[in-house]
Amino acid sequence: MSPRVSGPTVMVRGVSGVLTGGLVVLALVVVVVVVLASWRSVAGPSSAMVFIHVAAAAVAVLIQVAGDRRGRSATWLAGAAVLAISAVLLWTQWWA
Repeated sequence: MSPRVSGPTVMVRGVSGVLTGGLVVLALVVVVVVVLASWRSVAGPSSAMVFIHVAAAAVAVLIQVAGDRRGRSATWLAGAAVLAISAVLLWTQWWA
């Protein structure tokens, strides 16, 4: 069971959890687009893009779970790591 925390730490857990969930959904969307593009014989996302999205989502989930099971400092570090993963993924795969 996770230690009792309150205030800003709870908010960090919530925000990083939402970001992690968003990365998982984004990875699933990319995989579905690859399948649909394959069915229609059109170009879709590259295999590297799929791998990067799935790997980023998996790493974010592992970090989020670890941060949720530990104390305040681990929660803040996990939140920062998930934020960084999300920012790097969006910047390199969508906006660059």
